[in-house]
Amino acid sequence: MRFLIAGAGAIGGYVGACLARAGEDVTLFARGPHLRAIEQRGLAILSAEGDFHVHPRVTGDLADAGPADVVVLGVKAHSLTQLVPRLAPLIGADTTVVSTQNGIPWWYFLVDESRLPGLHLERVDPGGVIAAAIDPARVVGSIVYFATQIVAPGVIRHDEGNRISLGEPDGSRSPRCRAIAEALIRAGLRCPVTTRIRHEIWVKLLGNVAFNPISALTRATLAGMARDAGVRDIVRCIMAEVEAVATSLGVEIPISIEQRIAGAEKVGEHKTSMLQDLEAGRPLELEAVVGAVAELGERLGIAMPHTRTVYACARLLEAARAPRSTTV
Repeated sequence: MRFLIAGAGAIGGYVGACLARAGEDVTLFARGPHLRAIEQRGLAILSAEGDFHVHPRVTGDLADAGPADVVVLGVKAHSLTQLVPRLAPLIGADTTVVSTQNGIPWWYFLVDESRLPGLHLERVDPGGVIAAAIDPARVVGSIVYFATQIVAPGVIRHDEGNRISLGEPDGSRSPRCRAIAEALIRAGLRCPVTTRIRHEIWVKLLGNVAFNPISALTRATLAGMARDAGVRDIVRCIMAEVEAVATSLGVEIPISIEQRIAGAEKVGEHKTSMLQDLEAGRPLELEAVVGAVAELGERLGIAMPHTRTVYACARLLEAARAPRSTTV
């Protein structure tokens, strides 16, 4: 099975490094200093579970990567509109595309399982570019449950967790999900295959919609936000609003708000991916994570005053920053 990691950042790079360590056929797509460092020195992983170093194939040109059996979309959601039109040379007759993005994925309403079939969320897929480039039938959803950071070009620190759930968007079981999961398990990751990927998406959203923008506004870690009484109250209110949207879509979130907050506190002094992006001068993954849920609330007639307040402040923060490159 040939893997192409389309975006070898903190998440994609870690997955690719694990696959390479296990001897899987994997190519990483990277750019800039990160690409040059991997070409020259390989990719180093720093982890409490054991440091390791690999020399995977890496390219800065997708046209050189060749067809892949599995394309893992490792870029942030806002970069997909630039990336996916360039994937055509990688897509063969049986290629599977694994989405790893936070937030509501572009494919969410494009299969029959959805309560709002065919709904287009402009904040997730501006102009429908992603949906036009990737056949939804190719997609396997995934949810990442580990914390990683690029600490230097060619160096990724693994802070916590090693689970990545896979699931078919329509809730079915499939041989392709099992095959991909088996490869990831050989690579040392926990990789359950779930028939409830939609429910798991909302479990993660419950935390991300609240913690990510607040962390960008306050520079606080997960533990810092969870332990602050005032912020904890705001988080609780945002989570209740997110839960109301999920319930309206027929999704039952199998975890309480208090359990979700406690889980974030347990992760400790970890910076959310949005805070990491802010500090690194990268665009914030704001629209797919927060804006999309706010857009759904509008369409469903659900008031979301706390979510909208934090979202508006985070958008202003993003708008006030100097222009950054979004090249992937």
